[in-house]
Amino acid sequence: MITERTDLRNIAIIAHVDHGKTTLIDSMLRQAKIFRENQRVQERIMDSNDLERERGITILAKNTAISIPNPKTGELVKINIVDTPGHADFGGEVERIMNMVDGVLLLVDAAEGPKPQTRFVLKQAITKNLKTIVVINKLDRKDADVESAINNTFDLFVELGASDELTDFPIIYANGLEGKSGLTPNLDNDLHALFTCISDNIPTPKVDLEAPFQMLVTNLGYDEYSGVTAVGRIHAGKLTTGQMLARIKHDGSLEKVQARYVYAFQGLDKVLVDRVEAGEIITIGGLKDIQIGETLADLENPVALPIITVQQPTVQMTFGVNTSPFSGQEGKWSTSRKLLERLQDELRTNIALRVEQTDANDVFLVSGRGELHLGILIETMRREGYEFQVSRPEAIVVTGEDGKKVEPFEEVHVDVDPDYVGAVVELLGQRRGKMTNMINNPDNTVHLTYEMPTRGLLGFRYKFLTITRGKGVLNSFYIGLRPLEGPIETKQASSIVARETGVTTTFGLRNAEQRGQLFVGPGVPVYEGMIVGETPRPQDLSINVAKKKHLTNMRQSIRDLEDKLNPPRSLSLDEMIEYIGPDELLEVTPQSLRMRKRILETHERLRYEKTGEVVEDD
Repeated sequence: MITERTDLRNIAIIAHVDHGKTTLIDSMLRQAKIFRENQRVQERIMDSNDLERERGITILAKNTAISIPNPKTGELVKINIVDTPGHADFGGEVERIMNMVDGVLLLVDAAEGPKPQTRFVLKQAITKNLKTIVVINKLDRKDADVESAINNTFDLFVELGASDELTDFPIIYANGLEGKSGLTPNLDNDLHALFTCISDNIPTPKVDLEAPFQMLVTNLGYDEYSGVTAVGRIHAGKLTTGQMLARIKHDGSLEKVQARYVYAFQGLDKVLVDRVEAGEIITIGGLKDIQIGETLADLENPVALPIITVQQPTVQMTFGVNTSPFSGQEGKWSTSRKLLERLQDELRTNIALRVEQTDANDVFLVSGRGELHLGILIETMRREGYEFQVSRPEAIVVTGEDGKKVEPFEEVHVDVDPDYVGAVVELLGQRRGKMTNMINNPDNTVHLTYEMPTRGLLGFRYKFLTITRGKGVLNSFYIGLRPLEGPIETKQASSIVARETGVTTTFGLRNAEQRGQLFVGPGVPVYEGMIVGETPRPQDLSINVAKKKHLTNMRQSIRDLEDKLNPPRSLSLDEMIEYIGPDELLEVTPQSLRMRKRILETHERLRYEKTGEVVEDD
């Protein structure tokens, strides 16, 4: 018998990057009295990961829950909330979370309106036919244009093929930072209007409490007390602590397991419960080797739920054992066995990732949804103490059903000052980009829309920020596979390479600085084949940057005072990943990031460039 859980709502909060999802959740938690009156709470409490706080973005989907009284009946209603990433590179998180909820809050910045990533996350919700509440956020911005934001959001719904029912969405106006909301732009001093709208418009879970137990594992975690934990929504039936269950694996085989620990979400905490019913989002602890997408079912009547499917990876790069002369000096884990174990462990929770063995035993091919997706993995492993080297990202080209090669394409949205439009258009054209739209924004910038191969985007952001003096904004998302385009010339500069191992000196670097831009300053240990700068010349330059000045008994004080260098350009991990070419690698350690040539020895590298042959050491 189907039962309606009027005491429960399950929602996800979706939005473009930096449109205020996590800040709004902070205010919702405060006004639902989750925190004590005297409790000190940091901002963006849901961004618990160090990388999330540093970058100001949500990377991992997270669960929380609040309880509020139903304004009509007075009944206490529990709202399970899932905070989702706003960046398309972490779309695997968004796609699987949609299986747990009955509706979504779509946050739209009142000044910016719907942006490219808004399109991506909204498309996921429309595909699942989820009821959507549109929240026009950041009404405190001086340049807020509420009417334009609403009209553009409606147009986006229509463009994405939403049904008439979905396009008739309720609208709430809000200032998430101050915890204000209202049915009109004249906001009340609390979020009562938002809570009421959620209670009235988000569908209640309709479930069969008497059916055999079923739950799809949507996320994994780890608890020091209960070990590996599985997060998911109960599809049918009831569950009690200690109950025996059937674990239905991806291959259809069954394993008998016990739900030793059962948790429900309350605020930011997981609370042990004795009994839960269908419709609730829960965590089950003590399940060894459980995988995302598997079904936990009734032992007597095990029936599997549909497996979670996510978009295939579009970009790949190699992760290998560090082979530089400085290897083993800074990392805690540096062997191929430890590297493979860590990558395989990542596969358990990062379902959009793929790891394959290559012909070399100490090199692994890792595929993901974009440069940012793989860059976050690299930074996470680096902070855990791993030492390794990675190659330049490459777009994944596959053979279609007709035998012809196809490659991933992306829709690219660029906002740039009018002064730089010409340079950006030229750069995108060189990378096989085709303009589909060009409009003027209210803030006097120009919005360009392009469709182009993912290959053309690799390394593009580094050049884009350079030619726009850091003022350009670029977003992109995957639109599908298309026939392979012709060759793309991506790197228009060459590298300055250290010719000898040693410590850089001002005297040696001055010679290099006259030929380009330096990446290192004096007093930095370098090795032969390490990249120390960039030159506009067509070929790489090998320079002895560790060269010392011969001393004499003549003191030339005036000349020594003038012997100064310009500050070197400091590149971030993301910029280094974009900078390196096909014949270069990035050495990653907990303390350092070094770019290098694949072939370190200068004469061997020159021989390879001429003949294509590498002399193997005996």
